[in-house]
Amino acid sequence: MSGDSNAGGNTGDRIAGATRIRWRLILGADAQDCLGCQLGAEDSERDAALGFLYGRESGAERNTRGADLSASQLSVPDWINQVHTLFPKATIERLEKDALERYKIDEIVTNPGVLSRATPSQSLLKAVLRTKHLMNQEVLAMARQLVRRVIQELIEKLARPVRQPFFGSRDRRPSFVKIARNFDWRTTIRRNLKHYDAASRRLVIETPHFVSRVRRHVDRWQIIIVVDQSGSMAGSVIHSAVTASIFFGIPILRPHLILFDTSVVDVSEDCVDPVETLMKVQLGGGTDIGQALQYAFGLIDNPRRTIVVLVTDFYEGAPVERLYSTTRQLLESGVTLLGLAALDEEADPAYDHNVAARMVELGAQVGAMTPGELANWVAQKVR
Repeated sequence: MSGDSNAGGNTGDRIAGATRIRWRLILGADAQDCLGCQLGAEDSERDAALGFLYGRESGAERNTRGADLSASQLSVPDWINQVHTLFPKATIERLEKDALERYKIDEIVTNPGVLSRATPSQSLLKAVLRTKHLMNQEVLAMARQLVRRVIQELIEKLARPVRQPFFGSRDRRPSFVKIARNFDWRTTIRRNLKHYDAASRRLVIETPHFVSRVRRHVDRWQIIIVVDQSGSMAGSVIHSAVTASIFFGIPILRPHLILFDTSVVDVSEDCVDPVETLMKVQLGGGTDIGQALQYAFGLIDNPRRTIVVLVTDFYEGAPVERLYSTTRQLLESGVTLLGLAALDEEADPAYDHNVAARMVELGAQVGAMTPGELANWVAQKVR
């Protein structure tokens, strides 16, 4: 009985501690001594984000929150990104509403002049993707141009490391398209040597040979990139869109790009233009990974020539058994399944280890990669 009592006491202590931390975040630094609690690293970040917004009160209403980061140390885009990472959806909506209506922090979503002067960066791109639903048409048009500038820089940076692993893998299939770029001089010389005229020292070519530089549609490898749109995956969403667009130009591959939360959006038609893809992204919301994989399963033509790349943090919002069942279906059909907890330049993942471990047990491969590492991995598989 005493053990049960201690367990109950420990649970009560944890609940009381969480309640004190919540009140500390609400009331600010002035309540620190009264509540007697110390904030951990993540709660300190929450306090800084709240301080950036609510520390703007003036006069008698001023809230001297005293967060570790002062308002001057955060930019508006940085603050937007922090809020979407640290807080649940309902809190995010309240914070955005207060920022726009109460404190008039609206330059990112209402002022095209501010956007035109902004330095293009991935941080700013993420902030645009998270607030584009709040923009009027004029600002949205300006934001689209900013997105295009950032994406173009990313493509220039990533194109070579993504394409490089596929160089030299040209298909040698005979072609009936007899044009100069398809001329196969090695085969032509070898098969016409019997027509060599020793007297004139000339090789007479009776039958020229050509090869196809593009695989037939049914022979190309399908690569289906399925991307989680939850708020923490913003960097991976951006890099997935860019990587898919580069894959689109590689003849050996037939890429698809699928975005999901609790619904599924197939943006494969926009795959060649990552800007159009990203402007359709709706960051945040719930997560139904199993449903997204089931949709991908329906796209497959030849399972043994298909790679499904699932980019997610593995925090499943729907019944997890459906995710495992669909994973099993895919693998048993012959599909290669790769789960990525991060696809960006840092490849620094935060994910549900238990769900990821169970998928590995079922036969999937799980990791975190940069776009270049993913390209190397895919190239090895298709060879």
